[in-house]
Amino acid sequence: MGCEKELIVSESGNLVPKTVIEDPSLPSITVNGAKFHAEAFGHPDSTIILVLHGGPAADYRYLYNCKEFANQGFRVVFYDQRGTGLSQRFPKSHYTSMQQYYNDMNAIIAYYKTSATQKVFLLGHSWGAMLAGAYINTYPNAVNGAVLAEPGGLVWEDAKKYIKASQKMEYTSEALNNATYIDQFITGQNDEHEILDYKFRMLASTGNETKVTGDESPIAQWRPGVVVQNAYLDIGNEQNPDWTTNLHLFTTKVLFIYSEKNSAYGLAHAQKVSAPFPNLELFKTMGAGYSMLSFPTGWNNTYPVMLNYFKSL
Repeated sequence: MGCEKELIVSESGNLVPKTVIEDPSLPSITVNGAKFHAEAFGHPDSTIILVLHGGPAADYRYLYNCKEFANQGFRVVFYDQRGTGLSQRFPKSHYTSMQQYYNDMNAIIAYYKTSATQKVFLLGHSWGAMLAGAYINTYPNAVNGAVLAEPGGLVWEDAKKYIKASQKMEYTSEALNNATYIDQFITGQNDEHEILDYKFRMLASTGNETKVTGDESPIAQWRPGVVVQNAYLDIGNEQNPDWTTNLHLFTTKVLFIYSEKNSAYGLAHAQKVSAPFPNLELFKTMGAGYSMLSFPTGWNNTYPVMLNYFKSL
């Protein structure tokens, strides 16, 4: 009986899926000095809906329901943000400010636009909704509308409070046991992406946070991006950003969504976060939690409202 080759945990593809750098068969685009896992659905000349996933460590897999907008005449663009999902990885020192993410959005929009008059809408969830709000605050005239689904906060202190409320872990929980057990055998350093991403996925595998956020189960994803998440948490804590200073200049109606079952969010937080927008529609998704765009009840109750909003613009 022959000996099997021992797997090297830090080697590409052994712990987590390969990125677009290691697997050229994945759909991708190269813009702004990086290779992104990305794909688009719908006619190229149609109004663009740029989908912004949460995290920052998540990827767009859990938002695939949004492909339905392509059947309604829109061009739906998905991409895993820089450093996460199946997009190219960079060392933590690579990330210095939010402007890098804005530049990525500018480049991706430019890549998919076929004419100067083509409308662009943003659809962001969680961190993606924060990114959408921050982008609009920086470029108030760049997009033609936005759907924001439970952004943690557009002022960093609000975001920190929400993160603390939504990510509670019990000391006796299975999730914590998974994380500490695996740490005895696999210890990742600052930029060992394969190991760190794998450990993060193990930590989230039991869905302990769903007790607070009201989700049916953990969301589906390909691969987290731990290094970029740590980088942007550090940037937020160091720079303490306020992404509301120019939102009064964005006079187009914004659709702001929050869920019935996410006990860490609620109406009061939704009103506080959405208050800087001068033209607002506030919508509560009944029967769903934080991932209201992923599971059947939340999607079925939210999709018609989003579609009507996009069509009205």
